[in-house]
Amino acid sequence: MKKWWLWPLLTLAVGLAASAVLYWAANDPFVFMRGSSSTAVLLLAVLISPVVAGVAWWRERRLREVEGQLLQYRAEAAEDRRRFLQRLDHELKNPITAMRAGLANVSGAALEPGQQRALTSIEAQTVRLSRLTADLRKIAELETRTVERVPINLAQLLAEVIEFAEDYPDREGRQVKLTVPNAPWPLPTLFGDRDLLFVAVYNLVENALKFTEPDDTIELRAREDGRFVIVEVADTGPGIAAEEQAHVWEELYRGTNGRGIPGSGLGLSLVKAVVERHDGHVVLTSRPGKGTLVSIHLPVS
Repeated sequence: MKKWWLWPLLTLAVGLAASAVLYWAANDPFVFMRGSSSTAVLLLAVLISPVVAGVAWWRERRLREVEGQLLQYRAEAAEDRRRFLQRLDHELKNPITAMRAGLANVSGAALEPGQQRALTSIEAQTVRLSRLTADLRKIAELETRTVERVPINLAQLLAEVIEFAEDYPDREGRQVKLTVPNAPWPLPTLFGDRDLLFVAVYNLVENALKFTEPDDTIELRAREDGRFVIVEVADTGPGIAAEEQAHVWEELYRGTNGRGIPGSGLGLSLVKAVVERHDGHVVLTSRPGKGTLVSIHLPVS
């Protein structure tokens, strides 16, 4: 209990109530004994209440100290993690640049089929490392940067996401649909960082494009639900196994379906970080063999 002083008051109140019951409702025929019993109970409550107050105060103080230590530990851990990500990005940037420059010089040479396959594999892994460092940099910056709070036309933002998705290299054959309400009223205006929210929604759409087949359907839709606007990205892809769903938000985690598909393993972690910086939350629901639904819940005000 946060208000520790309620405990001694509660002790006194119980003592007063017990004293009154003994005095007025006791079956003792002698008034003297009845009065003595009620007085004794009242005195006992008065004597115990300071002890109860001391114990409650000490307990509350100890809880505050533990909470303070926990918050400090979390802050230090977050700062250490941020510094690590920045250092890792700095250390990897130069080697990756050199590798990509060297690969560019070799790519024009005449190579045997086996050598060409090896070169293609190295190029793919180099691109993956480059994306990985870029995403690490974004997450590190997101933890410290100031999030803007400007009015956002969500319907317009989602339309732009669809436009970008049309240029996705492997989009051919996939149906990408956008559904936003116009009646009886449009979506409310949100306040936040438009660029960050665009990245979060596009990452979800891009994920859906990666993990679906040409005849699958992807739906991007939005609706208002009380204090929140809910943005949903749904697909008819392979889905995610139940035992893997709890781990998809972890950094660098790649599930069974992600093997062999390009990606850094940080896309959903970045989505979660962006949404939480906007005081929202994200939920994933998936059925293997049926598809996946990811819902972003953003507060209206």
